[in-house]
Amino acid sequence: MRVLVQRVSRASVSVEQREMGRIGPGLVLLIGIHQTDGTAAIEFCADKCAGLRIFDDAEGRLNLSVRDVKGEVLAISQFTLYGDCRKGRRPSFSRAATPDLARPLYEAFIERLEKHHVRVARGVFGAHMSVEINNDGPVTLLVEFPNHSERSHGPA
Repeated sequence: MRVLVQRVSRASVSVEQREMGRIGPGLVLLIGIHQTDGTAAIEFCADKCAGLRIFDDAEGRLNLSVRDVKGEVLAISQFTLYGDCRKGRRPSFSRAATPDLARPLYEAFIERLEKHHVRVARGVFGAHMSVEINNDGPVTLLVEFPNHSERSHGPA
């Protein structure tokens, strides 16, 4: 599982020009699910995202989590995080989970985040979405479990 984490001042997602979700300060999580992911990956990544200390404390240090600042999360499914661009010019998505596997894991990821008392807005699984992100900082991190690219293909 790969989750691209962006700290934002605000974000929204629309499908066919209809807004589906909007958040204020918090995190946008772009969520890629690998074909071998399961419960352990969901738990690790959701717990890690909820607890990442990437918000400023009173001294301006990155010392607070999205929970601590009572921020929100916008969760977007994004199979393209498993795009392999090493050969040719068209990415291969063969390592991404199929929709029938990915959808319940995406939903389980959101449920796990909500157990951390984080308000979660979401996109529409499998839809063509327009995501508006106002990155704050910018702060962008990659949370991954396990590192499928190193395990499957050696170090990048």
